[in-house]
Amino acid sequence: MLVMGSMIGSGIFIVSAEIAREVNSPALLIGAWLVTGFMTIVGALCYGELAAMMPRAGGQYVYLREALGPLWGFLYGWTLFLVIQTGTIAAVGVAFGKFLGIFFPSISSTHWILHLWKVPPIPFGPMVLGNMDVGLSTQNLVAILVVVLLSVVNIFGLKTGAIIQNIFTVAKVSALAGLVLFGLFIGRNAQALAANFSGHFWQNAGLGAQHAVQVGVGGPMVLVGTLTILAVAQTGSLFSADAWNNVTFTAGEVKNPQRNLPLSLAVGTGVVILLYVLCNVIYLNVLPLDGSSAGATILERGIKYASEERVGTAVMTQIFGGAGGALMAIAIMISSFGCDNGLILSGARVYYAMAKDGLFFRSVAKLHPTYKTPAVSLMVQMVWTCILCISGSYGQLLDYIVFAVLVFYILTIAGLFVLRRTHPEAERPYRAVGYPILPAIYIVMALFIDVVLLRYKPQYTWPGLIIVLLGIPVYYLWKRNPEAVSRPV
Repeated sequence: MLVMGSMIGSGIFIVSAEIAREVNSPALLIGAWLVTGFMTIVGALCYGELAAMMPRAGGQYVYLREALGPLWGFLYGWTLFLVIQTGTIAAVGVAFGKFLGIFFPSISSTHWILHLWKVPPIPFGPMVLGNMDVGLSTQNLVAILVVVLLSVVNIFGLKTGAIIQNIFTVAKVSALAGLVLFGLFIGRNAQALAANFSGHFWQNAGLGAQHAVQVGVGGPMVLVGTLTILAVAQTGSLFSADAWNNVTFTAGEVKNPQRNLPLSLAVGTGVVILLYVLCNVIYLNVLPLDGSSAGATILERGIKYASEERVGTAVMTQIFGGAGGALMAIAIMISSFGCDNGLILSGARVYYAMAKDGLFFRSVAKLHPTYKTPAVSLMVQMVWTCILCISGSYGQLLDYIVFAVLVFYILTIAGLFVLRRTHPEAERPYRAVGYPILPAIYIVMALFIDVVLLRYKPQYTWPGLIIVLLGIPVYYLWKRNPEAVSRPV
């Protein structure tokens, strides 16, 4: 439930619109999700071995610390706190507000309560940085309220958080499955089928095809190949499938972790990826890929220009009318709420583990005297997430996250190779399937995506890289603290 609940948020119902605009091909829309699926499942199989070896609170932080050294563990925790976990929580909270806006139109990203700053476009060589609004809108106010509520609820014990997680995960898996079944048996649309499949499915999908992509926000348009555009498109699909590793953060509180962690990673990621690919097949069965932003009807707007990029609600509205769209919006809000709960519950365990190692504020290592939860860690995470909620839009937050996530997936899977060599005698209740070939393929693919994102999504990837590098002097300053608690490896 934690693996699936953390993965399924709002992304699957939103990001296919932007992916469709980028790849401009029904085949490549499905291809983008298949690439994400392959990488996610291979990553989960690798993490299963690490989780079974080291079933301790902190998960990926612990794996990096043990395989590559304390500096790398710290850099992960530092980046997780500043960008990855908190940025994901913020983005999912903003998406909750986006769908609540269907019922209350005054909740919008353009309805400002306090507009702090319009960051101007900043030319930097061939790139353009900035060009975004910062402030408190009604949409991100809703996100902040969700984050505060769930952070406080999770203080009252892991069981409380787990009950919420289980209820909401069942609800959103059911919603995804319902979308697939309704689309398959009721919603297939002749116009969409003709536009997407009758000789058009492989349109623009050849390896020699050229695709237009904008460099940065407001930057120049350039032509790139099919492999490059698939890498650019991973921003949305990888984000939607991310957070599967969060179950490892709570390893210290999992029963029989040597068995249950690898099993939950394999089953959870497999089920979610299957549902994601099927959902996109349904999108293509119900709506044309192409469309116009000025279209008067759902079919005229297509997947590319679904209103507010809400592809999931557009599909259900097309099948069942307004009632279907409303039901889908409610299901997506439930999905987002449950996803944020899982992210908040698990993320706080990493900062707690870091604080116990003397690499984060000492107070963060304190447990609540009654509920034995990392209450201070939950509150620190909550405050920074609320700040991120006002720092950009949903799409901007995605770009902010994915690059940094991949950097540490690469390092952690490289750590698997290191541990096989340095600790060959360690107990491994589970061994990664396909080692060493599949982990090596993952590393090559992830490196390629990160290089492409640095080139074509510079406005957030470069700041993400700078945040990672700034962690190096911070680590050494923290280590000089005489009150830092040392912990043997």
